[in-house]
Amino acid sequence: MEKYLLSDDTWNNEELEAINEVIKSNFFTMGERVKKFEKEFAEKFGTKYAIMSNSGSSANLLAIAALVYSKKLKAEDEVIVPAVSWSTTFFPLAQYNLKLKFVDINRKTLNIDIEELKKAITENTKAIFAVNLLGNPNEFNEIIEICKEKNIILLEDNCESMGAKYKGKQLGTIGLIGTYSTFYSHHLCTMEGGVTVTNDEELYHYMLSIRAHGWTRNLPENSKIYKKKEDPFYESFNFIMPGYNLRPLEMEAAIGSIQLTKLDRIISQRRENATYFKEKISIFEDIQIQKEVEESSWFGFAIILKGKYEGKRQQLVEILRKNNIEVRPIVAGNFTRNKAIEYLNYEIYGKLENADFIHDNGLFVGNHSIENKKNIDRLILAIEEFEKLNG
Repeated sequence: MEKYLLSDDTWNNEELEAINEVIKSNFFTMGERVKKFEKEFAEKFGTKYAIMSNSGSSANLLAIAALVYSKKLKAEDEVIVPAVSWSTTFFPLAQYNLKLKFVDINRKTLNIDIEELKKAITENTKAIFAVNLLGNPNEFNEIIEICKEKNIILLEDNCESMGAKYKGKQLGTIGLIGTYSTFYSHHLCTMEGGVTVTNDEELYHYMLSIRAHGWTRNLPENSKIYKKKEDPFYESFNFIMPGYNLRPLEMEAAIGSIQLTKLDRIISQRRENATYFKEKISIFEDIQIQKEVEESSWFGFAIILKGKYEGKRQQLVEILRKNNIEVRPIVAGNFTRNKAIEYLNYEIYGKLENADFIHDNGLFVGNHSIENKKNIDRLILAIEEFEKLNG
């Protein structure tokens, strides 16, 4: 039986030829192809600046580092985050001595609970790191209003939600900084890779330096953060802040340029698959799926067991595996239940009851960038088998 995978392969000869062209050029590290992809990405998503890095995790790290070095955030500032997300939403905040405040999610949308968010804000709250989970937009009108009223920085972790829109605006471009992942299993696939976008030129220049060791070599002549000497020898190894090596490869950028031309079709197909999934899964009274806000790009299909199915997730997981259907938890569930939390400076607002429920009763299966009806039909048959055992 063919496996129903979490993701599918959107490459063809175009991507392979792009890789071959890089090999022929004999220039592999960050160069002109990266610049080209960044320009194309910014144009595609309607933002002034895009900076490619070696992963979506690094995209988040770049964003937080730039905010700290530019003094828009400082150590011990409070940053509100949803309790359900991937680890690298949280780790860069801790690495820069920021205080995380975990807030519960909305059980229907799986994104941060707006009412809980409002109550969690204090005078120490300096930023909200909104996560668009599994392709689904947050309810941004209210979040933007909160940020304006309280003078709070809005950031977007959009690593799972490329191509999704809120009120016609691309996710990732709504906050001061937004991040994307181009890991192989994501909407746009470059093997490894990430992109950070902003309209703030100063932050962009900070990220150009931080991405490559903290040196000045990649800064423009009119940089907002440092006046370069007219001596390329001096500026080749001149370091102005602590940085990293987060540089992407030319191969990844070359693939990205090809993939960008396919993105609209990919998102459209994922939305069509989701329509079919929603129709088929609706026959199960005690299965909840993610409530779509505006236009999701449907990274995957969340399944939450409730009612008579509550507490029986492992049984369903075993049936899915038996039927050769790949399955995962809903991201990391309630992240505060991971041992890594011991290393973070954090507090929990409220009881995180919805995050706990998702942690114990949630799972997700893959959505694909090609027509996926046969796999969805297999999923429904597997759930029917589960239902018979629990009738």
